[in-house]
Amino acid sequence: MSRGPSALNALVAVNKPLGLSSHDVVNRVRRAVGEKRVGHAGTLDPAASGVLVMGIGQATKLLGMLTLDRKAYVAQVEFGSATDTDDAEGEVVRTAPVPHELSDPAFAAEALRGLLGEQDQVPPAYSAISVNGRRAYALARDGKQVELAARHVTVHAADLVSVESGEKCVWTCAFDVSKGTYVRSLARDLGERLGTCAHLCGLVRTQAGGVCLGDCVDLNELAEGGKSLVVERCLDPVALLGLPRRDLALGELADVSCGRKIEVGEVFARGERREPRPEERVALVFDGALAGIWERRGTSLACQTNFPQAIEGVK
Repeated sequence: MSRGPSALNALVAVNKPLGLSSHDVVNRVRRAVGEKRVGHAGTLDPAASGVLVMGIGQATKLLGMLTLDRKAYVAQVEFGSATDTDDAEGEVVRTAPVPHELSDPAFAAEALRGLLGEQDQVPPAYSAISVNGRRAYALARDGKQVELAARHVTVHAADLVSVESGEKCVWTCAFDVSKGTYVRSLARDLGERLGTCAHLCGLVRTQAGGVCLGDCVDLNELAEGGKSLVVERCLDPVALLGLPRRDLALGELADVSCGRKIEVGEVFARGERREPRPEERVALVFDGALAGIWERRGTSLACQTNFPQAIEGVK
């Protein structure tokens, strides 16, 4: 496994399977590509599957900068029982009768529309939120009372996919939500609103920002294809950052690598060429790779972040 300068610097999306934690996926990617520096953006619980964006090598520096502010999920909500984790992994702590109207698709679709908009949401006690230096889930496992502050979130879309009304009443729903929204909490709150209780019994993240399931590689494919598959399927870092692009001339590379200011030049953004705006961040690109993120200061561009090994995948 590489411990020196990374031979591979790229963003790649993985279709995380059920049963693995996000950290498990990091370890699998490390082994597949032979690189130690691997991280992920946006945690997925072991009971969830779907889009998980990974950074390899220098691309790990981008993970906190990515514009993945909206997430899309297909979720299954089971009514009639609540768990201590708000999903199927936890212990059942309460049961309640399920009103018969919950089996009606028209009623279900209307109830989901009631979730739309901005709201203050209390995260599940079993979450990775830090409380006085400890994860909330660790405190909950120790039997301690965990009270988490509500967070402001937005539900952009909440659509009914199907209703299963046999032995159990289960709604399959499609959600489009803001970053930081817990779908487990949506399931819990939906049950309470409808006069019963509920928990999340299935979850697939179908999109994170501009990355969808179709952009993802399978872990088994990655184990077989290794670095060459990452190079083939890597994500465009400039597109994910949402920054205007400034293409570098060969003669500017020495100045950029030393962090010396360069002329403003022109950037390409939203289909047009223009000068960078004052204090605007721009992505510096050379030969199909991201060399740095710089900022306009006065009449020049100045270094904000450089990538000694440029990040591949710029389209």
